[in-house]
Amino acid sequence: MSSDPLLQPYRLKHLTLRNRIIVTSHEPAYPEDGMPKARYRAYTVERARGGVALTMTAGSAAVSKDSPPVFNNLLAYKDEIVPYIREMTDAVHEEGAAIMIQLTHLGRRTRWDKGDWLPVVAPSHQREAAHRAFPKKLEDWDIARIIKDFADAAERMKAGGMDGVELEAYGHLIDQFTSPATNELDGPYGGASLDTRLRFCLDVFRAMRARVGEDFILGVRYTADECLPGGTGQAEGLEISRRLRDSGLIDYLNVIRGHIDTDPGLTDVIPIQGMANSPHLDFAGEIRAATNFPTFHAAKIPDVATARHAIASGKVDMVGMTRAHMTDPHIVRKIIEKREEDIRPCVGANYCLDRIYQGGMAFCIHNAATGREETMPHTIAKADVLRRIVIVGAGPAGLEAARVSAERGHHVVVFEAANQPGGQIRLTAQSERRREMMSIIDWRMAQCEKQGVTFHFNSWADAETIAAEQPDVVIIATGGLPHTDVLSTGNDLVVSAWDILSGDVKPGTNVLVFDDAGDHAGLQAAEIIAKSGAKVEIMTPDRAFAPEVMAMNLVPYMRTLQALDATFTVTYRLHSAERRGNAIVARVGSDYGGNLSAGAKERIVDQIVVNHGTIPLDDLYFELRPASRNLGEVSYDALLAGEPQTLVHNPAGTYRLFRIGDAVAARNTHAAIYDALRLAKDL
Repeated sequence: MSSDPLLQPYRLKHLTLRNRIIVTSHEPAYPEDGMPKARYRAYTVERARGGVALTMTAGSAAVSKDSPPVFNNLLAYKDEIVPYIREMTDAVHEEGAAIMIQLTHLGRRTRWDKGDWLPVVAPSHQREAAHRAFPKKLEDWDIARIIKDFADAAERMKAGGMDGVELEAYGHLIDQFTSPATNELDGPYGGASLDTRLRFCLDVFRAMRARVGEDFILGVRYTADECLPGGTGQAEGLEISRRLRDSGLIDYLNVIRGHIDTDPGLTDVIPIQGMANSPHLDFAGEIRAATNFPTFHAAKIPDVATARHAIASGKVDMVGMTRAHMTDPHIVRKIIEKREEDIRPCVGANYCLDRIYQGGMAFCIHNAATGREETMPHTIAKADVLRRIVIVGAGPAGLEAARVSAERGHHVVVFEAANQPGGQIRLTAQSERRREMMSIIDWRMAQCEKQGVTFHFNSWADAETIAAEQPDVVIIATGGLPHTDVLSTGNDLVVSAWDILSGDVKPGTNVLVFDDAGDHAGLQAAEIIAKSGAKVEIMTPDRAFAPEVMAMNLVPYMRTLQALDATFTVTYRLHSAERRGNAIVARVGSDYGGNLSAGAKERIVDQIVVNHGTIPLDDLYFELRPASRNLGEVSYDALLAGEPQTLVHNPAGTYRLFRIGDAVAARNTHAAIYDALRLAKDL
């Protein structure tokens, strides 16, 4: 048996878990009609196949109709879910892993205009800031009904073959009862006493235990410290932990710290890149020491070393690496095979969760197979016919194409005009908060070097250079250049966000940042300018800031920029600029006012920074097109069907030509990597 602490089995009641690593419950938003169908099942089974001990599904499967899903959650209140659950649990068990599901009633953490348009309910009329619904204060019949709904849902999950059920308490209805900040009921479930505030939680567990019996795991994910004025504090949280243990109803505690009713609160509970790793691990260890009870924990534990420390030090019994397993579902297998250096690193970009909170599916920023297991491989198959593949550009798209092509067994050569790989990621990683992004590049470089990919840096490839390699396939991944030519007049007076990020242009003292791309570059530039001591105004024609950055990633920017007195202006568009002495006059209008130039306002500044995405750097692609067999055309039918590209428009051509990433159009890192994976896997 291995001496690695992470690989030791753990006995949880009657259940033996094969190691100490779990995937905690999270909602990837893959359900179809509220059911865990093929996509959901494939995603879950892949993590079991990768070696995890226990995978928990469904961040918050809904137990009641008045808990409508806002993140495309599973609908555990429907009987029809049972056969879908059974298919998933059987498949996971065949891979040697245990499987549990998380159940919840969202309480006020949802909206009344979702699902069946039933009133949102909570133990007070207080609205949750994040979802904005004013709830109905619960009546006694609501409470009785919801307790029964929890029991019914638990019974369905047992019938579906689950090994257990975890209740999501923190921020959801159970916590809304427990917390003095959100419980304004009188009577047996309200008031100042912890006995009455905790009663709902314990009554739910009693009802579930009566239905599922003793040979079924029941756990709870809860906050033992809300870090919120008037909320559950650390001392009361410790008492709650003891009472949960002593109830005899619960088999483990899954501890978190913080509150999730606002974007900043949620981000502190589930930290993103640039924030400290494992910030709540020591706190979870304190709960474990005080209760001497099985304790689980997950919160930005992205690497094996931290997870190993969590177990070896006795802080927790099972350690969650949830976002890490979205990045690499085969972490445990690679640990067992002593290939930890091959683990694809989670970079904390939080593209996965931020997409969920905007109503999308969870996708990893640099593993395009996650959530697409039915069509995209996590392990690359060898090609039947080996080819010479030339790739131009060593950014995320080019490196992914190189990695996948090399793993297919092809001979791969990469040309890069810069002296280092990385492209736009190397630029964005200049900011301290975003430096983890470089792991996207570093991991791919290491994998490419292991596969024998040849790199030529400081090499500006042209048609002659490409022809000398006698390629069968050429992939253009040259990215793009900043697009700042967006004003009616005065384009020569502006600089790009890239100019600020790279340090090529120093910040002015009174700066207008015009950001209508809405991605990280605009806010990164604004942050650099504000930290220099300059006055900065960030302007967008959109109705909200940085929609491509999304909610949780926006939090650190806002904290910094607000502290530095940055000005934020929405729904206004910069349309022209002119020099006036040492100053620049920026003329600003609004899309809402019809003619932009009519009634334009002026800003007097000494620097204008424009963030308007990129223009493809595609000259080489168009130079190579005439000599290619496919004339650059991609068969979308073949691409989407997972079939090789076979179009021939020029039989005399000597190579097939493709372009990917921002060399096609300005998008993002995930799109660039997905472009590369789904093309190269079939070459």
